[in-house]
Amino acid sequence: MWAGRSGSSSDSSVMSLGLDAEEIVQVALKALDGRPDGNPSTLDDLPTALFVTDREGVITWYNRACVDFAGRTPVAHRDRWCVAWKLLTDNGAPLPHDQCPLAAAIKERRSIRGVTAIAERPDGRRVAFQPYPTPLFDAEGEFTGALNLLVDITAARRRDEFLAHARRCRRLRRTISDPETIAALQHMAEQYELAAAELAASA
Repeated sequence: MWAGRSGSSSDSSVMSLGLDAEEIVQVALKALDGRPDGNPSTLDDLPTALFVTDREGVITWYNRACVDFAGRTPVAHRDRWCVAWKLLTDNGAPLPHDQCPLAAAIKERRSIRGVTAIAERPDGRRVAFQPYPTPLFDAEGEFTGALNLLVDITAARRRDEFLAHARRCRRLRRTISDPETIAALQHMAEQYELAAAELAASA
């Protein structure tokens, strides 16, 4: 199934608005007012992918960021469960759309949090992401559909990998006595840390 969330910071694209992911979800819930068939144009300029489905998981609306995220133009009222072309677990195993976090949120009628997955675009690029599937309820408490915010955590994961490589280089350096090898490992650690810092600055 899906993987649990790593300890990395994953909300940078949403934080550019001064809001975290959960706050964006609340803004979207207010804009939709429990109606998955509306046209919440106020959400179209969000820099993070967000889409809405009916109670059967059929996509009724998506914002422009979904096209960049998925590498394709979703088809409203036809696509189901997710805007992504293909889904995979963090281990790279195929994840059927009807077993994705949004599908679970709809079937169980509850928000799903703390999970991650990978979306594969038609061009082969893979995007690690953290979803925020959240059910919609109307004023009478009737379940009407769901929304999903997809936060791209690819850069955050890459940054974590660079930092992990740097830590390994520094640990290995302490076990070696050869000055040239020590200097090489020190340089490698510094390069990994520089690459991680550049990713953090561009997030």
